[in-house]
Amino acid sequence: MPKIWEGKSSGRGMRFAVVMSRFNSTVTDKLLEGAVAALRRCSVADEDVEIVRVPGAFEIPIAAKKAAATGRFAAVVCLGAIIRGGTPHWDYLSRAVTEGIVKGSLDADVPMTNGVLTTESLSEAVERAGKGTDNKGYDAAVAAVEMASLVRQLGE
Repeated sequence: MPKIWEGKSSGRGMRFAVVMSRFNSTVTDKLLEGAVAALRRCSVADEDVEIVRVPGAFEIPIAAKKAAATGRFAAVVCLGAIIRGGTPHWDYLSRAVTEGIVKGSLDADVPMTNGVLTTESLSEAVERAGKGTDNKGYDAAVAAVEMASLVRQLGE
């Protein structure tokens, strides 16, 4: 049987950064609540979580990369909400943020999870920032814990 590598759902003893956009705060505050709940459920102590607030989604990648570059964090959770408007700005912003998070993660060699919603409407965004495991911030935080665990295992 081949060896199988898979991240664990415990983040005990690991530190995490959560970078969140203040723009669309009615949604992003709920994403943050979900992420913090998930980290706690994954045995991450509150003192091992640092929250970095940025003005908007466009600023998430640079803040995430800087946080990762400190070497203090096992992973970075990125949270934001980009809601389609009447101009093509949504398309450019969504792509730039997604590519920035990927590039930042690869450059820093630290997992970064993408909890930045890209929705057609505010109601869709609110739905994805709901309670419990339906919250995409929750999903992004669980993925961060699992990836931090996997990266540690692969580095041993």
